[in-house]
Amino acid sequence: MIDSKSPPLGKLAALLGAMAALAGCGGPPPAAVQGYVEGEFVYVSSPGAGTLDALSVRRGAQVRAGDPLFTLDNVPEKAARDQAAAQLAQGRATLEDLQKAKRPSEIQSAQAQLDQAQAALVLAGLELARQEKLAAVPGGAAQQDLDRARSTRDQDSQRAAQLEADLKTAQSGSRDDQIAAAQAGVRALEAALARAEWDLSQKSRTAPASGLIFDTLYRPGEWVAAGRPVVSLLPPENVKVRAFVAETRAGAIHPGDAVRVTVDGARQALAGKVSFISPQAEYTPPVIYSQESRGKLVFMVEAVFDAATAASLHPGQPVDVWFGP
Repeated sequence: MIDSKSPPLGKLAALLGAMAALAGCGGPPPAAVQGYVEGEFVYVSSPGAGTLDALSVRRGAQVRAGDPLFTLDNVPEKAARDQAAAQLAQGRATLEDLQKAKRPSEIQSAQAQLDQAQAALVLAGLELARQEKLAAVPGGAAQQDLDRARSTRDQDSQRAAQLEADLKTAQSGSRDDQIAAAQAGVRALEAALARAEWDLSQKSRTAPASGLIFDTLYRPGEWVAAGRPVVSLLPPENVKVRAFVAETRAGAIHPGDAVRVTVDGARQALAGKVSFISPQAEYTPPVIYSQESRGKLVFMVEAVFDAATAASLHPGQPVDVWFGP
């Protein structure tokens, strides 16, 4: 018996069908936008080539900024550093020697030669005076003897002046232009040593930031070409979520707006904020997780999270994104 107050069978069937359709739809609410996690990796490499001597990290490990990552063979760089250091020491010694006066024994020898010349000059002066007195007496001295005495006195005077100048040079050191040239040479050698030390330091690389060792690309003993990355690092600040929103919603989203993200298997939504809105529209997102039409006009929006939240996200992971508090 059918109760007259019960709804007609057609309406009941339609109602049950609608409820079943709603129950079978497992997608997010209309306000949600589907997206995915993106990671911007830091590829750590050495500017020099060499054999990978040591790999200090493993894939999946967490490192802090400054932790050692890997070391390449550095024998050539050590030899170049040692050579540059030796050349710099030689250049500095040469400069120091130029700035000094001559050795005490050399100065004493120059002083003795000057004293000898001055003594000879005194004797020559006395002989000239005697010849001049004799020349004043008729028949006392020949003009030739007077000229010879005057010439000897003049020669001894010039010799004494020369040795005095040599002594001053020995006491004062090298010329200013020689010292300036030696100083410039030392600066060039210091720069060469700094370059050699930098080349050596680049053979042992450390983590430029804290983060996850996403992958190691070489094994110890393998040859690594110059500039080829050995380790890929993912800092938490480089983890972001990308979503593509319809043009009708893009105008209501601004950098700094709050974002909530849900991940499969996580009970609570993750809080973040909008960091970038693409100024260029797209018709086909590069990765599609929704059933929306590919011809729909969309804009890419990126969101970032704090370090603790970002560490729980994985590149390529699909997420649901809600914009607003």
